[in-house]
Amino acid sequence: MTIARGDAVALTRELVRVDSRNPTLVAGAPGEARIARVLADVLTTWGFRVALRDATPGRPNVVARIGASNGGRSLMFNGHMDVVGVEGMVHAPWEAAIREGRLYGRGSSDMKAGIAAMCAAAVRAVDAGGAADFPGEIIVTAVVDEEYSSLGTRAIVAEGIRADAAIVTEPTRLAIMPAHKGFVWVDVVVHGRAAHGSRWDVGVDAIRHAGLVLAELDAFDADALPARQHSLLGRPSLHASTIAGGIGLSTYPDRCQFTIERRTIPGESTAQVMAEMSDAYERVRARRPDLSAELSMIFEQPPSDVPVDAPIVLALDGSLRACAEEVSITGMSAWTDAAILNEAGIPAICFGPGDISLAHAAEEYVRIDEIERATLVLATLAAKWCGA
Repeated sequence: MTIARGDAVALTRELVRVDSRNPTLVAGAPGEARIARVLADVLTTWGFRVALRDATPGRPNVVARIGASNGGRSLMFNGHMDVVGVEGMVHAPWEAAIREGRLYGRGSSDMKAGIAAMCAAAVRAVDAGGAADFPGEIIVTAVVDEEYSSLGTRAIVAEGIRADAAIVTEPTRLAIMPAHKGFVWVDVVVHGRAAHGSRWDVGVDAIRHAGLVLAELDAFDADALPARQHSLLGRPSLHASTIAGGIGLSTYPDRCQFTIERRTIPGESTAQVMAEMSDAYERVRARRPDLSAELSMIFEQPPSDVPVDAPIVLALDGSLRACAEEVSITGMSAWTDAAILNEAGIPAICFGPGDISLAHAAEEYVRIDEIERATLVLATLAAKWCGA
């Protein structure tokens, strides 16, 4: 495999052709080992100092460095290699076909085009400045498992890899996205008492009690959460994700279980979310003392927030203008690994080619011109940031 140095479109096609479905999400999926080797081989050919490091057994991150390690500022480019399943797709997932200026395939938008653009941008920035004279270091981190629990970027942080700033090349359609929401998944188990459907005096209806708790949470979402606002992200929210319960048509249900996803904005914490859920439960219980339920946190990811006047935001703004691109600063709708990097003290924002609305979709593509434009902007940013 030979890909011309700095050719982002050719690299995107090569990456899309590799099935890198996340094995935690898709039973029997191959994971990221093959795509990591493909990318590592290309970056080695392009002159990066490359290492493959398992984030979890058999699932390696790619860590590649180029430029000086003891000169100017450092810049991290971060992107995930794993993709979701392909059920229901209306085109071949791994063909990487190009039609009418679009490159089709699972992961084309989310986010193999972003990985290709950041890798190509790094070598273009170094080449433009003269490889021997480039004063800073660009660190490319292509990671595993972002689509599930972010084992890859968590491993990068745990290893102590740091930079002065980071760009996570998620699909933003070339908008600057310095902030995104977090989320908390909560499990609620409501207990009742099984009895014949005629025995209202004995049975306790777990499903009706679950409905009362859901109604209380609905009121909280409608009345309290809209008052909380973030300038780029708007309000937080909650929704019921799953529900199950009941034994039969003529039996009082002894159990009902449902899950809640609570989307958080910067400034909100998991502890606060759990306290608010507990308060809602207690309000219902004050009206219905026979209500019995347990609430537990399943999983959490923090929100991410970088000020719009932070140096990395201003530098990317200037790079867009230098490339004659329109500047748009907005919030990211989806969660990303930027939150983990920010928690580790690396100011991280999202910027890349592709459209997040096409992620995980039956039809997924990225525009060829966006790959090229993103690469040019990122190369300009890297040179500016690292002091070339």
